[in-house]
Amino acid sequence: MPVITTIEDLRQLARRRVPRMFYDYADTGSWTESTYRANEADFQPIKLRQRVAVNLENRSTAAPMVGIDCKMPVAIAPVGLTGMQHADGEILAARAAEKFGIRFTLSTMSICSIEDVAAATKGPFWFQLYVMRDRDFIERLIDRAKAAGCDALVLTLDLQILGQRHKDLKNGLSTPPKPTLANIINLLTKPRWCLGMAGTRRRQFGNIVGHVKDVTDLSNLGAWTAQQFDPRLNWGDVEWIKKRWGGKLIIKGIQDVEDARLAADSGADALIVSNHGGRQLDGAESSIHALPAIAAEVGSKIEVHMDGGIRSGQDVLKAWALGARGTYIGRAMVYGLGAMGEAGVAKALQIIHNELDLTMAFCGHRRLQDVDRSILVPGTFPH
Repeated sequence: MPVITTIEDLRQLARRRVPRMFYDYADTGSWTESTYRANEADFQPIKLRQRVAVNLENRSTAAPMVGIDCKMPVAIAPVGLTGMQHADGEILAARAAEKFGIRFTLSTMSICSIEDVAAATKGPFWFQLYVMRDRDFIERLIDRAKAAGCDALVLTLDLQILGQRHKDLKNGLSTPPKPTLANIINLLTKPRWCLGMAGTRRRQFGNIVGHVKDVTDLSNLGAWTAQQFDPRLNWGDVEWIKKRWGGKLIIKGIQDVEDARLAADSGADALIVSNHGGRQLDGAESSIHALPAIAAEVGSKIEVHMDGGIRSGQDVLKAWALGARGTYIGRAMVYGLGAMGEAGVAKALQIIHNELDLTMAFCGHRRLQDVDRSILVPGTFPH
């Protein structure tokens, strides 16, 4: 086993262990992937001010997200098909998050169901909702999340229609993989993954199959999902969902200041500056570039979070300094899960937390909540 010190180490190990179509599903963007790459790359020019001879005892990275105490202002982002990166993936990631002291967010398009994750964990998690044409299904999904004790609903607004992701089309993405010659050859090189999947019954979309009329298996699931993402989604739907849910609401997919104002006016508890990991509009601004203007405009009215490109604790600290009061990791979690299961997710969280703690200290701070943009070198960050 190689020594794991960075998220990149986990990525390389996951790439070796996860079947190509599922690794590519997570580690890809739409069209030319320029926004996907920019999400990560645009953190690099932001420079930190090193301070010395400051008392650095008793440090704390703790910060609440929507009023919920967290060991660090990081949550696990909702990632579809997480249970195809590793058998029972959502359960394992949720357990790792719970043990670490942060929140896990379950995707609507998960392999393990809401009920599966609730049964396998002791504390609350968050649930991410896609708005679909079948409003009865959405109502029941919200009710199931309530019954499972979820203490925040993450409503995704930027997937009314699907961005084109070339690798998914070329790989013939499906769950489970179709028994084509190319897939069989690839699977033969992933014995650890195959053994894990053979030992679980969870191999299809657990929140959907069996919960929607006429969707009983994978043969009719594809047609249903293709028709279900709702291009008519509007702010009136957000109001309806907020009322139906009745709890903490986080709106995901805000990239524009005008939309941020509408999100703040919606009564939601937080918004997430997000371009869906570069998987929707290719050519859109990176999340870290979009963040400062949005935080400046609405940060006093609504809690501002961000996701996209976070691969280290330094990225978390930079996002915090630029106004994010919460961040989310998707790919960093997926790499850990694909590499080593629950232990890999725990390792990813440890890496990020250690980097956050040490970088905060090098910048002269003991408490994350005292950190502001004064830790950044002027002229190196977006305004």
